[in-house]
Amino acid sequence: GVTQSMGAVGTSADNALAESFNATLKREILQDHNSWPDEATCRREVFRWVTRYNTRRRHSWCRYHSPNTYETLYPATLPSAA
Repeated sequence: GVTQSMGAVGTSADNALAESFNATLKREILQDHNSWPDEATCRREVFRWVTRYNTRRRHSWCRYHSPNTYETLYPATLPSAA
């Protein structure tokens, strides 16, 4: 019952993170649009979504904060070299 990935081994398309991102993009931006009037409009809509996805959309992996908020609340700290 397992479906093989469409990407070839070693390509960026054969990556669970990339596949998850693409599925989210399709579900959130493409499902309600059969077509756009032109390529530029489609590119703007996808760019708008990606910007929101990376800056304002809450993600479960960062405690349901946006990436920007998460980085502000939980700054990365590196251990000091001895």
